[in-house]
Amino acid sequence: MDSIELKEFLDEKVLEYNQPKFIESDPIQIPHRYNLKEDIEISAFLTSTIAWGNRKMIIKNANKMMEFMGNSPYDFVMNHDEHHLDSLDGFVHRTFNSIDLKYFIKALKHIYINHNGLESLINHYASNDSLQPAIHELKKVFFELPHPLRTTKHMSDPMKGSSSKRLNMWLRWMIRNDTAGVDFGIWKNLSPSQLSCPLDVHSGNVARKLGLLTRKQNDSKALAELDASLRAMDRNAPVKYDFALFGLGIFENF
Repeated sequence: MDSIELKEFLDEKVLEYNQPKFIESDPIQIPHRYNLKEDIEISAFLTSTIAWGNRKMIIKNANKMMEFMGNSPYDFVMNHDEHHLDSLDGFVHRTFNSIDLKYFIKALKHIYINHNGLESLINHYASNDSLQPAIHELKKVFFELPHPLRTTKHMSDPMKGSSSKRLNMWLRWMIRNDTAGVDFGIWKNLSPSQLSCPLDVHSGNVARKLGLLTRKQNDSKALAELDASLRAMDRNAPVKYDFALFGLGIFENF
């Protein structure tokens, strides 16, 4: 199909999958339980951190994290003492365990106290057309405290070649203003035009089959190539096509 037909096809798939029913089987359902801005962004951040592997297991373990924090993640982050972190003992999602989760809680408190929160930090380091520099700086700030070396692998860095799939997904949730009610759009000072598509095995394979991506590895260079292709179709909201690529890959085995 030509470029016009491809855009029409993907626009139709966006409308098909960018619907409230999408929430039912997606990890985004976890932050949708909250109304407070900080609860939404923290629960979304922690959920996206473990968003690899089986989706049902991701949701199950994200639920456990919220339960460990009394289903009030912002209050837990801001008011916890060291002994409160004992309640996280035994948590595990694949290679992310209670050691990592305990540090993540400490780092989040550090960011809210010393950097005015996650949104402010991302906003400060974002470039006009990309949030990848902000992701790089987020990781630097996140690990300013003494930390277990093993935990650093659970936050990716686009400046070191990663496509940063999970962090880009989290940023899509926070920034994209979604009239269908899936993405939150609660960060008003950042634009959807700055977002990058969460690139994983499924979206990458579909993008290659559609001619949107030629690079074989799902890395930062591939992300830049896919970004350019999606921006050519819609420069203001390129990551809406994540719904099309994801839906085609997961639900239609495209």
